[in-house]
Amino acid sequence: MSNFLNSRNKLLVSRRRLLQLAGASASLAAIGSFPGRLIAQEPIKVAAIYTVPTEQQWVSRIHLAANTARDRGDIEYVYTENVSNADYERVMREYAEAGHDLIIGEVFGVEDAAREVAADYPDTAFLMGSSFKEDAALPNFAVFDNYIQDAAYLTGLVAGSLTETKNIGLVGGYPIPEVNRLMHAFMDGVREIAPDARFQVAFIGSWFDPPAAKETAFAHIDAGADIMYAERFGVSDAAQERGILAIGNVIDTQADYPDTVAASAIWHFEPTLDKAIEEVRAGTFEAADYGVYSFMEHGGCSMAPLGTFEDRVSDDIKALVAQREAEIKAGDFVVNINDDEPRSG
Repeated sequence: MSNFLNSRNKLLVSRRRLLQLAGASASLAAIGSFPGRLIAQEPIKVAAIYTVPTEQQWVSRIHLAANTARDRGDIEYVYTENVSNADYERVMREYAEAGHDLIIGEVFGVEDAAREVAADYPDTAFLMGSSFKEDAALPNFAVFDNYIQDAAYLTGLVAGSLTETKNIGLVGGYPIPEVNRLMHAFMDGVREIAPDARFQVAFIGSWFDPPAAKETAFAHIDAGADIMYAERFGVSDAAQERGILAIGNVIDTQADYPDTVAASAIWHFEPTLDKAIEEVRAGTFEAADYGVYSFMEHGGCSMAPLGTFEDRVSDDIKALVAQREAEIKAGDFVVNINDDEPRSG
């Protein structure tokens, strides 16, 4: 047994078997206040690969959840940021060869290559942001996306109550499902309050280009928009400079734009990552769509507190937001998921 442990980092072994053995040896010492957690469980090794800086909205939420799990002692965490699509496969292989139990990241631009890597390392669990679904033929490759349409819909209710021109601009990165569905949900919320609202929709062709997003937002504002949906960094800067409002996405930036950002849809990646950690520990990780853990009913998203806009949003709208939130969590109100590219109009 000692020889096996001494050489485990040099050999390809079954992760599932290793975890089962570890769980069996610790099963006599469960911690009473945390049912199911076992003493002597070592942190699992997690690596993340990001194509953008960790301060980018979407990636920042994954990074935050991973740091939280690390601080709890559940994982060891390393990451690489600003990885180009051309280098993504190489970095995935390096982390897999290093013996990481779970590799997370976003493979929207390298779907085929990422799945080929996963096929070569069947004892490594991969949890990747993806526009596509899981494949049963690749059991160690699970997918996720930020299905935060519930929170985006609620911010639409707020925006619909605040717009005066009934002209709203939306600036996104790329027209892929994870962006499209949030824009549609936001617009559905706006239309519930302002049925005659019209929208200007544009995509900048980048996940991180604040100057381009800012210039695109200026064009919408010049065309009459009085509220901007800030799917990308840079949009709120334009709104602030022109004295109009903005709606945030994925993170809450109101502290930076106290008179501009009226509401934000927040993504909480913790339920997604915690589920993956649980499955890896149990040796039951498999191909699945983890997107469901971003739903509001699982605690995967929320609308940020109104903060500086608490007194600028009417009591009727605040009551409606609270009502819809309760209905969504109870399953009595279902926000439509529309992955089609949104159009201006």
